Amino acid sequence: MLSHKHLIFMEVARVLSFTKASEALFISQSAVSKQVKGLEEFYKTGLFERSGNSISLTAAGKQLYQKLLVAKQLQQELHQELSELSELFSPQVSMVIGASTTISLYILPPVLSAFLQQNPNAQLTLKNRNSENIVKALLDHEIDLGIVEGVNKLSNVTYTPFLTDDVIAVCSSRNPLKKRQLELKDLYQIPLALREPGSGTLAVLAEALEKKKVKLLDLPIKIRLGGTEALKNFVRVDTCLAFLPRQAVLKELQSGELIELPIEGLTVKRNFNFIQRKGTENNAPYRGFIQFMKRRYSKEE
Repeated sequence: MLSHKHLIFMEVARVLSFTKASEALFISQSAVSKQVKGLEEFYKTGLFERSGNSISLTAAGKQLYQKLLVAKQLQQELHQELSELSELFSPQVSMVIGASTTISLYILPPVLSAFLQQNPNAQLTLKNRNSENIVKALLDHEIDLGIVEGVNKLSNVTYTPFLTDDVIAVCSSRNPLKKRQLELKDLYQIPLALREPGSGTLAVLAEALEKKKVKLLDLPIKIRLGGTEALKNFVRVDTCLAFLPRQAVLKELQSGELIELPIEGLTVKRNFNFIQRKGTENNAPYRGFIQFMKRRYSKEE
């Protein structure tokens, strides 16, 4: 079993900050420093090099961190095997999940609630990032499981299909555009509000336009906003046309605040996938969570 000291060390090694580690672990910075110092005394060597306000792992620290990542994986596999042998053994399961805005805000909350009701020993943390940063967080061991748009075909990442969502063109109910029948050529004259670079929504839109021989950068982009909610709130009060996930604007479409504007010849769909580090696919907590999510979402549909 990984000791409390080792778990604290792993968090400091991951974020390379005593302050950030203490915030993530909800303990004081002095307590974090004390536990790390205890490990350094035990191993008779320094684990971190301190330079001003920054820290880095020593050679010994790097070696310890890599071995502890392996040990954590082995511990999870052991818990899985023992759970299968004894129904009485039910250890607490902690999972950190990373998901894009659409998934985090509009799809996951009710399903996570149902999962926790069926799995009282589970403890979940959900981090909202854009797809590009979720992949990085997974590879940096910041999260255990991610949900991203599309597939990057990285050799050290496993992709499992989850769901499909539409990206639609919308405008304010006060926007004169709502009375128009749009074609692709109209996009060259209509001011656009789009998501920021790194956004999965932006990437899938650019790809769909490319297939129609339309380059995104040739269009009159007036503003880029970081986050679905920011973009949605902006287009409510502006005359720009925006592209947003259907799941993110269901309420606004129903209330009439936003109007969907179909564009002849353009269909934009996003495929969401679970991502895992290679080698963790058969871990019971992750496998069970993915199966539960896919079953529940099919029912919600």
